Amino acid sequence: MARPKTHNKAVCQNNNCSFYRKETGKDITKQGKNYAGHQRFLCKHCNKSFAETKGTPLYQKKLSERKIKEICKELVQKKGIRATGRALHVNRNTICNLLEDLANHTMQMTNYLVHDLDLKAYEVDEILTFVKKNKKNLSQKQISSLNQARQQLQHA
Repeated sequence: MARPKTHNKAVCQNNNCSFYRKETGKDITKQGKNYAGHQRFLCKHCNKSFAETKGTPLYQKKLSERKIKEICKELVQKKGIRATGRALHVNRNTICNLLEDLANHTMQMTNYLVHDLDLKAYEVDEILTFVKKNKKNLSQKQISSLNQARQQLQHA
């Protein structure tokens, strides 16, 4: 007797698939884990595989979620990029790229930092301030997104 399928929350991330982001009628199976430890899925309709983090700010990050959490905690403590890199054995360019992704996906990362990583609202506000201060070449869209997220945190 075959083992019954487990219900997973994943939906197809291939925009050419007829079941793109549809919950009903999906046929998605687990396909192991990638190098960062994230679950991989396979859509049986289009035969495309994708990671659980696809469509999130953590997509294509080689760092584990635990390491990203440690970096955020270090930055909250007002350590610089180089000091954080030395303490956690992470290249400073990796930290800069993470900060840039924080700026690009501010609203999603704010929800992630507050709910999933259990950071307080004032800690996330400090991270956003740090991002804004250290990225002098942010676009106007990124700056307005940062300001909008900070205002949302203050009202929460």
